[in-house]
Amino acid sequence: MKRQPRSNPRPHSGKTRRTVSIIGTGSYVPEKRLTNADLTKMVDTSDEWITVRTGIKERRVAAKDETTSDMASKAALNALEQAKVKPEDVDLILVATATPDMLFPATACFVQKKIAAKNAACLDVSAACAGFLFGIEIAQQFITSHTHDTVLVIGAEKLTSITNWTDRNTCVLFGDGAGAAVLQHRGGAHGVISTHIGSDGRFTDILFMPGGGSRCPITRDNVDMNLATIHMTGKEVYKQAVTAMVNASRKVLADAGLTADDIACVIPHQANLRIIEAIADRLKIPLDRFYVNLDKYGNTSAAAVAIALDEANCSGRIKHGDYVLMVVFGGGLTWASTIIEW
Repeated sequence: MKRQPRSNPRPHSGKTRRTVSIIGTGSYVPEKRLTNADLTKMVDTSDEWITVRTGIKERRVAAKDETTSDMASKAALNALEQAKVKPEDVDLILVATATPDMLFPATACFVQKKIAAKNAACLDVSAACAGFLFGIEIAQQFITSHTHDTVLVIGAEKLTSITNWTDRNTCVLFGDGAGAAVLQHRGGAHGVISTHIGSDGRFTDILFMPGGGSRCPITRDNVDMNLATIHMTGKEVYKQAVTAMVNASRKVLADAGLTADDIACVIPHQANLRIIEAIADRLKIPLDRFYVNLDKYGNTSAAAVAIALDEANCSGRIKHGDYVLMVVFGGGLTWASTIIEW
């Protein structure tokens, strides 16, 4: 018998807190593929070295004039079409990204303009690779409290614009793309059952971009120092990622009153196959229940889980009534987990 998750709606301003469901998903990846073989012509590496250490075979690269908001808008329109929601009916747009079009205005505002969502409030979410699930949690709070009815959550990145193409330890990892989800209350549906978000600012120096902000503006004197690129301490990130994602998964399972055996599909952050294998082993969930597409796209940061969710949805990998666990980890450090009854 299928386990029933805990449900505890509480009153808010005289109204019962509403359940929240994902009613549509969408994604977009650029056409250009950058394979491991291509990278061997750029840095001292090999297909075997990359594949064994990461599981990545290729990644997508946005066109020079293609922006984060361009990709986000295409994913958003796909999600809205699937949800049968008009852009003007969207109340709130949340764009999770570490590669905004500009420092300001928010990339979400550019998306609003491009998809003609004229009635939406707009803001960006900065939580690195964990941003999409942070956005899901923010959306849930607005919907359950009756503040908004329809929220569009997007994860979008143009990471190739901040990649150091001379650093073989990082340039093999990242790619571009966008994924989106439309959230609403849907009567009689559990939808989002349990969420958890967390951060640990003690580790801001193991995955970060040092230049480009107010602390270290890019100047004529430092422009050649690759400060506006991704810097990462790989071994420490691996250790922290596995621990945080396992703990976050256990937290939402316990909060939902579910066990690992109840989960039909796990959609983890698509950063490194070794990390995913370690999480599967510690959670005692068979690897074949994990949806993995990092071999095709590499690490697309905030877009990774969003793209994977859309692919799992559209391919029939997840079905009505399935319990789906999503779990992510990113710079900050930040992490998040969500269980959804599909």
